[in-house]
Amino acid sequence: MPFFSKQNSSRVGPTQTVAYDASVGATNAFGSGTYQLRLVANSGCCYRIGDGAQTATISDPYLPANTVEYVTVSPGQRIAALKAATNGLVTATAGTLWVTELS
Repeated sequence: MPFFSKQNSSRVGPTQTVAYDASVGATNAFGSGTYQLRLVANSGCCYRIGDGAQTATISDPYLPANTVEYVTVSPGQRIAALKAATNGLVTATAGTLWVTELS
């Protein structure tokens, strides 16, 4: 019988959406068992994760449109998103960020 290695995976939890133009924070803090997020947005954005209310700026990490990114977080933290600044190849467009909690 051949041996097949398993793919890395995480348990999928709740998903929040953040509709952004100016900096907008997610409604809820991450759950008590959340240590990783899956992020994807339909337009380029910048995001900030931290304790308490968050405000994203254009100097925060950039997430290209339609790209899935996994990030490590701590339970109780929050996320905010902001449309990317217009500069060179990126056009600032309002959009939606999908934030899926993983544990």
